Amino acid sequence: MGCGQPEECLAALLPVRDALEVLSGRWKLPILIALSNRPKRFKEISKDINGITDKMLSKELKDLEINKLVTRTVYDTFPPTVEYARTEHSRTLYNVIGALNEWGTLHRKEIIGH
Repeated sequence: MGCGQPEECLAALLPVRDALEVLSGRWKLPILIALSNRPKRFKEISKDINGITDKMLSKELKDLEINKLVTRTVYDTFPPTVEYARTEHSRTLYNVIGALNEWGTLHRKEIIGH
């Protein structure tokens, strides 16, 4: 990514900053990965992600829903059943997550030798 003037460089970095803001934090990617195979209920997601609190999971699911990466479906049952699923838009992150995995593996080798 090349740029000439400082303003051009800042403008070129805006999409990167936006992406990092949407995906930042410890839990968003693990939530998306937990939902990668099928829709799940809240407690199923909670069980899949070791160490996340219900409060944090609720907050992160809301953030992911706002950013159109997760849908929340409420079924008319008693008690109500709520399911979370990845959106088609979230599937565009497949290559991004793969690239982060590759870079993380290289970085890990560079820093700790494993």
